Amino acid sequence: MGRIWWWTLLSVLSLGCGGGHPEPETVAFLNQTQHSDSDLWAIWHAAQQNLSNQIDLNPLQQEAPAKVLPGDPRALNVQPSEIAVAPVLDVSSAALAAATGMTRSDPTGLIACPQPCNVRYATAYSRYQPASTQYAASWEASEANFRAILEYEFENQILFALGYDMRWR
Repeated sequence: MGRIWWWTLLSVLSLGCGGGHPEPETVAFLNQTQHSDSDLWAIWHAAQQNLSNQIDLNPLQQEAPAKVLPGDPRALNVQPSEIAVAPVLDVSSAALAAATGMTRSDPTGLIACPQPCNVRYATAYSRYQPASTQYAASWEASEANFRAILEYEFENQILFALGYDMRWR
């Protein structure tokens, strides 16, 4: 009888210390999109693959020569951790014209890009601490464009995590 009690006590103690209960998974995306988490994962994996093959560090810098690097296999190991992904209402055509002189019909497909962005308006932008990606809400209905926009922004999240210079991304 003593041995049964002793084994029962040890079993209860080991369960109380976390034995047998897996740790809860870290939330990868704080998904505020109309797309599923599995859609966001597929886009994240595509971004990882792109960066493992080739890295363009200055696609937005038109005056300087391209700074294209070989792929970084570490990109395949970077996992998202609580990245907020959310739409932002497009800036109106009237507001865009008043601020920049640019004329576009509504929806413009652009949102205000806060500092330290290199441009005033963009289709999307990312922040890194805390991690977030915002995009113009009108793009969500255009599947191919939505995926391309998020893929680029997820590349930015991965490159930041790997310590790359994000000045012209």
